[in-house]
This record gives sequence, C-alpha cells and structure tokens, in this order.
Amino acid sequence: MKTKPIMELAEVIRSKNAGPYQLTFDIIFKDFNVYKKIKKLNIINEDKICELYKIPKEGVISVIPYDTAKAIKITIVRPWPSGAIEETDVYGAQQHTPLLKIKVPWDE
Repeated sequence: MKTKPIMELAEVIRSKNAGPYQLTFDIIFKDFNVYKKIKKLNIINEDKICELYKIPKEGVISVIPYDTAKAIKITIVRPWPSGAIEETDVYGAQQHTPLLKIKVPWDE
C-alpha cells in the first residue's frame, strides 16, 4: 500500500500551550472523507505520539477525534513548564514538527 505524508492530507497541523504544564496539538483535515478514513485507520494514537515525542504513555494526556471540526486533538505533558530556564518555546507554537513525520497508508 502506498502512503501519503500527513501534510498532504491535513489543512492545519499546529501546537500551542494548554496551560504551563501541557502542550496541545491540532491536526485539522481538508475534508470529512479524509478525516473519517484517518480516524478509521487509527494511526494517530497514544502509541504513535509516544514514538514521535519519545515520551512514556503517562506523558500522553489524550488523543481525541473531534468529528465536528474534522480534527484530531492531542494533549501531552510538557517536558518543561512554559517559561522554565530549559524551555526553548515558551508558547509551545513550534512543537508540532514530529507530527509531520506521520505517513498515512493511502490508496488512491
């Protein structure tokens, strides 16, 4: 089966703070058919997030499909609190990059 990069199927892939101790990610798809197919494949799940972000399962707070917005919302524990000395992205706006590695099984 061929694959497609998630970037070709999503309209928006973004990250942001969800308070000082959590990051949230949104993957918003271009249309409902694409969203439904990806939801059915269940490739964006807790295990995939752990793999991409190199975090334990307890670091994943939620992976929730949101039908109304044709989106998948992911929330994880921040590696450092927002504004901590070690922090390099105080707004959490540049943390979505690992999600761009997702390849989706796709037959046209």
